[in-house]
Amino acid sequence: MVRAAWAHSFALRSAHMRVVSCNSFGPVSDLTVEHRPSVPVGPGQVRIRVTAAGVNFVDGLFVQGLYQIKPPVPFVPGGEVAGVVAEVGDGVTTHSVGDRVFCSTGLGGFASEVVWPARRVTHTPAGMTDGQAATFVQSYGTAWFALHHRARAHAGEWLLVLGAGGGVGLAAVDVGHAMGLHVIAAASSQEKRSIASAHGAEAEIDTSTEDVKSRAKELSGGGVHLVYDPVGGALAEAGLRSLRDDGQLLVVGFAAGEIPKLPANQILLRNRRVTGVDWGGWVGGHQEENQQLLSDVVAAIDRGDLHPVEPKAYALADVAVALQDQLDRKVVGKSVLVP
Repeated sequence: MVRAAWAHSFALRSAHMRVVSCNSFGPVSDLTVEHRPSVPVGPGQVRIRVTAAGVNFVDGLFVQGLYQIKPPVPFVPGGEVAGVVAEVGDGVTTHSVGDRVFCSTGLGGFASEVVWPARRVTHTPAGMTDGQAATFVQSYGTAWFALHHRARAHAGEWLLVLGAGGGVGLAAVDVGHAMGLHVIAAASSQEKRSIASAHGAEAEIDTSTEDVKSRAKELSGGGVHLVYDPVGGALAEAGLRSLRDDGQLLVVGFAAGEIPKLPANQILLRNRRVTGVDWGGWVGGHQEENQQLLSDVVAAIDRGDLHPVEPKAYALADVAVALQDQLDRKVVGKSVLVP
């Protein structure tokens, strides 16, 4: 009876919701926080009261119109959220009001509430905070997909992670370590390299002062088997040249803002491979396989094999600051908006 009364009172309060709106492509400082009518809950859907919305580098690219896919404006950025189920639609038997949950939304996550299909909403493990739940899906989903599915990495191999102190790179360090790989963390600051080492990296490279290729070959005894590259730019070629024969460069993203032009002779002469890692694109046509992937990640977290970081929190009104910090690569680990 108490739960029903609480749900009813919440429904009355949530006639409107707060959202971050991108009304035109441009600098993140142009974003506005607006009040909009709540979206009705349909059959098979749940309403989630958002307690944390993950902030990712790609969100800033969407807002600026720099991502490969440009959504029609206006739109609400934000691709992953965690919170509490506030309302369930007809036919939903897997979730109840009050359940702690998380989900990936693609867009629409920077809001005080979201409505999403119940089959794509996962219960948050008891040992995970809402901040962790709102920030691990994209980074750990990408890393798991890259190392397990695309690279099919084996224990004992050497993995060089570029941008190892950011959210995506740090997840790769964590997943690689859990798989039994020898992980080398490459990052520009000691703070970022230290957090990577705390997550399992056994060696570090200072990308601001050291030659990445030479140092990686020295540390790995002749060259690494795998390079995980969410950075792009000049570091991509350095990563490629760090590979041993038959090594593999995993292209994850271009946080440096520059799509690299790689020398094809370095691929040909050493039988190296360049492999694309578009986890988000893969998810669209592999919903069931992706649910299993996420289940595997959550199980690894529950076992204590993986250790998502607790993110830095920003108020929803400070969305421009949170995104600019991501774009300027000031964030160590992850960050969230708190509506």
